[in-house]
Amino acid sequence: MVGTEPVVDSQTANGSAPAPQMISGGHLVAKALKAEGVDTIFTLCGGHIIDIYDGCVDEGIKVVDVRHEQVAAHAADGYARVTGTPGCAVVTAGPGTTNAVTGVANAFRAESPMLLIGGQGALTQHKMGSLQDLPHVDMMNPITKFAATVPDTARAADMVSMAFRESLNGAPGPSYLEIPRDVLDNKVPVEKARVPQAGRYRASTRQAGDPAAVEKLADLLVHAKKPAILLGSQVWTTRGTNSAVELVRTLNIPAFMNGAGRGTLPPGDPHHLQLSRRYAFDNADVIVIVGTPFDFRMGYGRRLSAKATVVQIDLDYRTVGKNRDIDLGIVGDADLILSSVTAAASGRVDNGATGRKPWLEELHKVEDQAWQKRLPQLHSDANPIHPYRLMHEINQFITEDSIYVGDGGDIVTFSGQVLQPKSPGHWMDPGPLGTLGVGISFVMAAKLARPDSEVVALFGDGAFSMTGWDFETLVRFNLPFVGIVGNNSSMNQIRYGQAQKYGLARERVGNTLGDVRYGEFAKMLGGYGEEVRDPADIGPALLRARESGLPSLINVWVDPDAYAPGTMNQTMYK
Repeated sequence: MVGTEPVVDSQTANGSAPAPQMISGGHLVAKALKAEGVDTIFTLCGGHIIDIYDGCVDEGIKVVDVRHEQVAAHAADGYARVTGTPGCAVVTAGPGTTNAVTGVANAFRAESPMLLIGGQGALTQHKMGSLQDLPHVDMMNPITKFAATVPDTARAADMVSMAFRESLNGAPGPSYLEIPRDVLDNKVPVEKARVPQAGRYRASTRQAGDPAAVEKLADLLVHAKKPAILLGSQVWTTRGTNSAVELVRTLNIPAFMNGAGRGTLPPGDPHHLQLSRRYAFDNADVIVIVGTPFDFRMGYGRRLSAKATVVQIDLDYRTVGKNRDIDLGIVGDADLILSSVTAAASGRVDNGATGRKPWLEELHKVEDQAWQKRLPQLHSDANPIHPYRLMHEINQFITEDSIYVGDGGDIVTFSGQVLQPKSPGHWMDPGPLGTLGVGISFVMAAKLARPDSEVVALFGDGAFSMTGWDFETLVRFNLPFVGIVGNNSSMNQIRYGQAQKYGLARERVGNTLGDVRYGEFAKMLGGYGEEVRDPADIGPALLRARESGLPSLINVWVDPDAYAPGTMNQTMYK
């Protein structure tokens, strides 16, 4: 049955009986989106998809139209990260869909649940060379959890629900649906169409893990002298903040955070550590990795001590033990597993917390030494501005309610070592695909999902250039944010690698940009903008941007010859 009033055709010609209640494919799609809880779609218009817009208007779903389909896909990804429910982007066929591929691929690597709906030529014109016809499903299969064509109008809502179900199966990810133009525009009798009802077409996917493995992990932690835990993005995905905090505080375990897991513990918490991670992983006796694969960010697992007992917790069975042997693997929901481990460790005469005090003190000493070493750069008055000074000013500027978005290479690598979000779910970066150009989309998603929260975004000048024209979309939809461009007129992360590999004589090949005044660009599009060259002007400029109530860009000219440690330590050039 259809949950809300269907589109109804007029009565029969003789007026003796009402015509069958009819509904179009686009309206069925909109009803299925509504049932899933989707309240916003991101899109760029095309003739293949406009009936979905018409359905969204009837269902009260907000239609946010952007200037490039990549932006729409990234925004759907970002919306899912902020809200915890799948995002949705709708694009036309052919180049509309291919433009969105990067956004889908980014969501795939970042385990972000979203649905991309793409148009297609009419089924009646299949293989005839219709406008913008491409094998979209074949292209999307490797980068989605589910990709299919809707074969019949009556199946439209059912297949939208199917796509969402697959998107949330295990570790979340993107799905793709191709809907031919005639399937979308055609109408079918309501009784022939299945519209799954909200809350009744998919079960909970939360898994609490093997009870025996949970008990074993609790025992390992209780008896560990020098444990360490890495809280990754799946802690936020599963909304496991409280469980993670309770575990580390109850058992007195030092915690490191990466990805969307940043902010799980607030700055200043004695269990919150950042700069001593390598030391901890070299010296710990038990290491627990939560919701983070052994990919390049973890040195494929080789950065963990060979002598440590290593435990991995993940939503995806395929990730556990990949690239590195482990001592214990638990598949399931981080929130439920961490909560169960704490419960299993409770009630013991001694849970080992007191005995771990020297280990915490040892790590804090290492942490403090690293901060002291960096202080001169954090407070540097050098001109051009040192990137660490910019990071320090941004870190001082953000509040407990500021959602931070990082979009760039070297400049965002600097930020990862200094910026500390003050609340969970307040850190957004591309994820392991390393996609530049996500920033404007993530700002858009975050501000639409949480209109009362401040959004602060840091861009590299190269990254902003990729999707920056959608700054106008933020102006058009009145989505204020504080944007900062760390401008060195270079793709510096690549430049460093070229200098190391080919020498200084060839360090500037294919990586040098023009000196663009992005503050003026913002003003041209109706936002607020400033140019900053003196480090003393950064803080006041950020405050003025906040007070402007407009989308803003503070263009900060940073030292092009300063590189982040993470850039200099990249293995791809060695």
